[in-house]
Amino acid sequence: MTPPPSPTPEQVLSTYGRVADDFARMRNTSLFELPMLQAVQAHAPGRDLLDLGCGPGAPLARWLSWRGFRVTGVDGAAGMLPHFRRSTRGARALRADMRHLALGQRFDALLAWDSFFHLSLRDQARMFPVFARHARRGAVLVFSSGPARGVAFGRAAGAPIFHASHAPLAYRRMLRQAGFTVLRFSPEDPALDRHSWWLCRRLSRAH
Repeated sequence: MTPPPSPTPEQVLSTYGRVADDFARMRNTSLFELPMLQAVQAHAPGRDLLDLGCGPGAPLARWLSWRGFRVTGVDGAAGMLPHFRRSTRGARALRADMRHLALGQRFDALLAWDSFFHLSLRDQARMFPVFARHARRGAVLVFSSGPARGVAFGRAAGAPIFHASHAPLAYRRMLRQAGFTVLRFSPEDPALDRHSWWLCRRLSRAH
């Protein structure tokens, strides 16, 4: 029997749109991400936050909103946004593809948790100027990735889904070129369910 084809990055938004209700119901809301959220709270110079690939909003955007952040959630999967609006009342929810985002607004914190790594390697490289043009000087950027360069296939509410990551040195180079400095990189952090994640600060113009 021929195995099914591997999922592609082009299928990510349609997959999340299709499984949005199940994903919102099944999403782990235990807040194992709390150390990351507390890092955002501690390092952000203000309270305007952009959540890229916001999903259903609970628990991350909801926690941040409860603690005074003015959250703008962006997701390209339309089915996620009703869940986001219900869970994160008062937040702004926008349907948009993060790869082409141009809001004309800068934020104190940018979050791309379990979203950025669904892009192809080429599109990930193109995201750093997007991050930069939405970040105020001093803003923090937090995103999750894999611990090393590679492609992997996971599941979202039972549906196969694409993941990819550059090597950490490549991320550091792209961050530096976009005007960010790395405050912390924690590969397979045992305190965050073995997520690999980055905490960065925007210090200068891209170069």
